[in-house]
Amino acid sequence: MSALMLVAGVLLDLWWGEPRRWHPLVGFGRCARWIEQRLNRGDATGRRLLGLIAVLLLVVPPVLLCVWLVQQPSVGWLISVLVLWFALGLNSLRAHTLPIMTALSAGDLAEARRLTARICSRDEAWLEIERSAVESILENGSDAVFGALFWFCVAGAPGVLAFRLINTLDASWGYKSERFLHFGWAAARLDDLVGLIPARLTALAYALCGDTRRALSCWRLQASAHDSPNAGPVMASGAGALGVRLGGLTCYRGVWIDKPCLGKGAAARRQDLQRALDLVGHSVVLWLAAILLMQLILETWS
Repeated sequence: MSALMLVAGVLLDLWWGEPRRWHPLVGFGRCARWIEQRLNRGDATGRRLLGLIAVLLLVVPPVLLCVWLVQQPSVGWLISVLVLWFALGLNSLRAHTLPIMTALSAGDLAEARRLTARICSRDEAWLEIERSAVESILENGSDAVFGALFWFCVAGAPGVLAFRLINTLDASWGYKSERFLHFGWAAARLDDLVGLIPARLTALAYALCGDTRRALSCWRLQASAHDSPNAGPVMASGAGALGVRLGGLTCYRGVWIDKPCLGKGAAARRQDLQRALDLVGHSVVLWLAAILLMQLILETWS
């Protein structure tokens, strides 16, 4: 893995953002819906098995193709950079958040609520705008940014592609509803597995780039109360770093869930959306600096 390719992928994402047309994940999502509609049937055991088969059908072929492409001497480096660009969501995170901030500044709560519901999969009529948006920024920072950077460092373009596809399937199938409870089990467990280390490195970066002592304390005392083994550390540390309080009653598809209190301080406010974006941005700079330094040390010793 070349740190220069890593930096190039991040810069492409910052300059251009997501492709507006022919985004690979859009086509992947359509394939996922087509397969789910045909395989999601039977009893609980059968649905779990078919869900695992569906994940393998959707993830393994494109990853194997990526392995072959990056080995081609003339285009391998370019494929690696482009795959990382497609997988990253740093620019998208900001692009989806800024309109929410604009709507809040203009006092248009209906529009702000509509825009927030688009990024956090919560029932629009009941969501708390500022809290939901900050939670989404912190969690998606881990899923759409740091997880991609981690797996690119570990396994190159095939690794980041596998991570992004599994994460996308979890976002589509990882609900505890009657329809997806069993069929989406494999995608959800695989997403927990591939996100295990990146989530904790993200939580550490948030702590180092914010109020470190409070962030580490919130991580240690609160993360285990969250039902997600990865979102808990990320959001507890992020909320502590920002000095805000997250969690509380949240409505997903008509079902109310009392999420544990994370962080310490006042409830999230409009200005905390920008502070959360800044926290993610500063953490990216920290990651890139650490990765470049590590590669420099390794090259010096070799």
